[in-house]
Amino acid sequence: MYETSSPKPVKIPGPDHPITITRHPGRVVVTLSGKVIADTRDALTLREAAYPAVQYIPRKDVDMSLLARTDHATYCPYKGECAYFSIPSGGERAVNAVWSYEAPYEAVAAIKDHVAFYPNRVDAIEDRPAD
Repeated sequence: MYETSSPKPVKIPGPDHPITITRHPGRVVVTLSGKVIADTRDALTLREAAYPAVQYIPRKDVDMSLLARTDHATYCPYKGECAYFSIPSGGERAVNAVWSYEAPYEAVAAIKDHVAFYPNRVDAIEDRPAD
Protein backbone atom coordinates (compact mmCIF):
# COMPACT_ATOMS: atom_id res chain seq x y z
CA MET A 1 0.00 0.00 0.00
CA TYR A 2 1.30 3.44 -0.88
CA GLU A 3 1.16 6.40 1.49
CA THR A 4 -1.31 9.04 0.41
CA SER A 5 1.25 11.82 0.96
CA SER A 6 3.63 10.47 -1.67
CA PRO A 7 2.67 10.29 -5.33
CA LYS A 8 1.87 6.86 -6.67
CA PRO A 9 4.20 5.58 -9.36
CA VAL A 10 2.93 5.65 -12.91
CA LYS A 11 4.48 3.21 -15.37
CA ILE A 12 4.12 3.05 -19.13
CA PRO A 13 3.65 -0.37 -20.75
CA GLY A 14 6.65 -1.42 -22.83
CA PRO A 15 8.78 -4.41 -23.83
CA ASP A 16 9.44 -5.34 -20.19
CA HIS A 17 5.70 -5.16 -19.29
CA PRO A 18 3.55 -5.18 -22.44
CA ILE A 19 -0.16 -4.41 -22.37
CA THR A 20 -2.35 -4.78 -25.43
CA ILE A 21 -6.08 -4.16 -25.78
CA THR A 22 -7.97 -5.62 -28.73
CA ARG A 23 -11.62 -5.95 -29.64
CA HIS A 24 -12.91 -9.42 -28.74
CA PRO A 25 -14.30 -11.05 -31.91
CA GLY A 26 -17.13 -13.01 -30.26
CA ARG A 27 -19.82 -12.65 -27.66
CA VAL A 28 -19.06 -12.81 -23.93
CA VAL A 29 -21.74 -13.88 -21.44
CA VAL A 30 -21.19 -13.83 -17.67
CA THR A 31 -23.58 -15.79 -15.41
CA LEU A 32 -23.99 -16.28 -11.68
CA SER A 33 -26.73 -18.01 -9.70
CA GLY A 34 -28.78 -18.64 -12.82
CA LYS A 35 -28.75 -14.98 -13.88
CA VAL A 36 -27.04 -13.31 -16.82
CA ILE A 37 -24.90 -10.57 -15.30
CA ALA A 38 -23.35 -9.43 -18.59
CA ASP A 39 -23.90 -10.14 -22.27
CA THR A 40 -21.86 -8.30 -24.89
CA ARG A 41 -20.50 -8.38 -28.40
CA ASP A 42 -18.26 -5.39 -27.57
CA ALA A 43 -15.79 -6.87 -25.06
CA LEU A 44 -12.16 -5.78 -25.07
CA THR A 45 -9.43 -8.34 -24.42
CA LEU A 46 -6.61 -6.95 -22.30
CA ARG A 47 -3.35 -8.90 -22.32
CA GLU A 48 -0.80 -7.81 -19.75
CA ALA A 49 2.69 -9.29 -19.48
CA ALA A 50 2.44 -12.98 -18.49
CA TYR A 51 -1.02 -12.68 -16.88
CA PRO A 52 -4.03 -14.50 -18.35
CA ALA A 53 -6.08 -12.43 -20.83
CA VAL A 54 -9.01 -10.56 -19.29
CA GLN A 55 -12.30 -9.62 -20.94
CA TYR A 56 -13.38 -6.06 -20.17
CA ILE A 57 -17.11 -5.65 -20.74
CA PRO A 58 -18.79 -2.29 -21.40
CA ARG A 59 -20.97 -1.21 -18.48
CA LYS A 60 -23.84 -0.71 -20.93
CA ASP A 61 -23.89 -4.51 -21.38
CA VAL A 62 -23.73 -5.33 -17.65
CA ASP A 63 -26.79 -5.46 -15.39
CA MET A 64 -25.27 -2.98 -12.94
CA SER A 65 -28.40 -3.29 -10.73
CA LEU A 66 -27.08 -6.74 -9.74
CA LEU A 67 -23.76 -5.28 -8.53
CA ALA A 68 -22.96 -3.47 -5.29
CA ARG A 69 -19.92 -1.18 -5.02
CA THR A 70 -17.59 -2.07 -2.15
CA ASP A 71 -14.98 -0.06 -0.27
CA HIS A 72 -12.22 -2.34 -1.59
CA ALA A 73 -9.72 -0.57 -3.85
CA THR A 74 -6.34 -1.38 -5.36
CA TYR A 75 -3.76 0.43 -7.45
CA CYS A 76 -1.90 -0.64 -10.57
CA PRO A 77 0.99 1.57 -11.72
CA TYR A 78 0.11 0.71 -15.36
CA LYS A 79 -3.66 1.16 -15.20
CA GLY A 80 -4.47 3.37 -12.18
CA GLU A 81 -6.95 3.22 -9.30
CA CYS A 82 -9.25 0.21 -9.31
CA ALA A 83 -12.75 0.06 -7.81
CA TYR A 84 -14.59 -3.16 -6.92
CA PHE A 85 -18.13 -4.49 -6.89
CA SER A 86 -19.73 -7.54 -5.31
CA ILE A 87 -22.62 -9.54 -6.73
CA PRO A 88 -24.91 -10.02 -3.70
CA SER A 89 -26.86 -12.89 -5.28
CA GLY A 90 -23.63 -14.92 -5.36
CA GLY A 91 -23.04 -14.77 -1.60
CA GLU A 92 -19.55 -14.78 -0.07
CA ARG A 93 -17.97 -16.23 -3.20
CA ALA A 94 -18.96 -13.14 -5.21
CA VAL A 95 -17.54 -10.50 -2.85
CA ASN A 96 -15.33 -8.13 -4.87
CA ALA A 97 -15.99 -10.29 -7.94
CA VAL A 98 -15.94 -7.37 -10.36
CA TRP A 99 -13.39 -4.64 -10.92
CA SER A 100 -13.23 -1.44 -12.92
CA TYR A 101 -10.66 1.23 -13.73
CA GLU A 102 -12.98 4.23 -13.75
CA ALA A 103 -10.27 6.73 -14.66
CA PRO A 104 -7.59 4.58 -16.31
CA TYR A 105 -4.23 5.91 -17.39
CA GLU A 106 -3.87 7.03 -21.00
CA ALA A 107 -2.09 3.86 -22.13
CA VAL A 108 -5.21 1.81 -21.27
CA ALA A 109 -7.89 4.48 -21.76
CA ALA A 110 -9.98 2.05 -23.84
CA ILE A 111 -11.07 0.17 -20.69
CA LYS A 112 -12.83 3.22 -19.23
CA ASP A 113 -16.54 2.47 -18.65
CA HIS A 114 -15.82 -1.29 -18.67
CA VAL A 115 -15.78 -3.92 -15.93
CA ALA A 116 -14.04 -7.27 -15.59
CA PHE A 117 -14.97 -10.39 -13.62
CA TYR A 118 -12.88 -12.85 -11.62
CA PRO A 119 -13.58 -16.25 -13.24
CA ASN A 120 -13.61 -18.08 -9.90
CA ARG A 121 -16.21 -15.70 -8.41
CA VAL A 122 -18.91 -16.22 -11.05
CA ASP A 123 -20.40 -19.40 -12.50
CA ALA A 124 -19.17 -18.81 -16.05
CA ILE A 125 -17.55 -16.35 -18.41
CA GLU A 126 -18.56 -17.86 -21.72
CA ASP A 127 -16.95 -17.06 -25.02
CA ARG A 128 -19.65 -17.56 -27.63
CA PRO A 129 -19.48 -17.03 -31.38
CA ALA A 130 -20.87 -13.69 -32.58
CA ASP A 131 -24.30 -14.13 -34.12
